[in-house]
Amino acid sequence: MAPALWTFVRVPDVEPTNNAAERAIRPAVLWRKGCFGTDSTVGSRFAERILMVSATCRQQNRNVLDFLVQAIKANLRGHPAPSLLPRQNIPMLQAA
Repeated sequence: MAPALWTFVRVPDVEPTNNAAERAIRPAVLWRKGCFGTDSTVGSRFAERILMVSATCRQQNRNVLDFLVQAIKANLRGHPAPSLLPRQNIPMLQAA
């Protein structure tokens, strides 16, 4: 575990804090606080998935509504859902 704590020293573009992660989950925390969560397991799964799609699209500068429309159209046509994987290679992931 100790070597992982110093990754930011060895790998360029790795931040020494978790501020990005904290900012990424903030909308989900505020949503949960404002609506008091969900009343069912199905509702919780839906909320998890839509919040994850929203956060991922935001990180990739993609339009959330466009992605959801593409996903729904693909589902209705029996095609696979569009990918949430980044469109370009991320150097940080390649170093791991």
